[in-house]
Amino acid sequence: MNQKKIGSFLRELRKEKGMTQEQLGEVLGVSGRTVSRWETGFNMPDLSILIQIADYYDVEIREILDGERRNEDMDKEMKETLSKAADYSNLEKQQLTRRMCILFITGTITATIYIFLEFFLELSTPALDFVKGMVLGYSYAMLIGGILFTSGVMFKLKAGKKKLLTKLSH
Repeated sequence: MNQKKIGSFLRELRKEKGMTQEQLGEVLGVSGRTVSRWETGFNMPDLSILIQIADYYDVEIREILDGERRNEDMDKEMKETLSKAADYSNLEKQQLTRRMCILFITGTITATIYIFLEFFLELSTPALDFVKGMVLGYSYAMLIGGILFTSGVMFKLKAGKKKLLTKLSH
């Protein structure tokens, strides 16, 4: 927080109203000297007075604390950026949901195939046992993958991987 910038902004607001420091002090119930200290950045108004100043000048407290008026173009740009970020986030969630559906469906199909092979097929050959093992392994892999995705562990692993790759590349 830059007190000098805030002070300059307060001075600018007062001058736009065509008031002296003493006149503003009377409106706010403080001395002209106090207003002078605010405008030079030597002191800051109390929160209760800051609220009065914002109401009196019809500005937001945030604008006073930033020491400048909010630009409408900046607001539009901010909204557009936030909108794009939200759209990107939604797209990522949709992609994750699709992946999860695919994992669930393939896991369910392979589990069903395993149950069919194990309980309804009377044959037992090494090749069939190998296929049963592969199908069961794939079902377990899909189950574990689903658990890792839904618990958020997968995202932590991805973040750790990126961090490690970044360190290794520098």
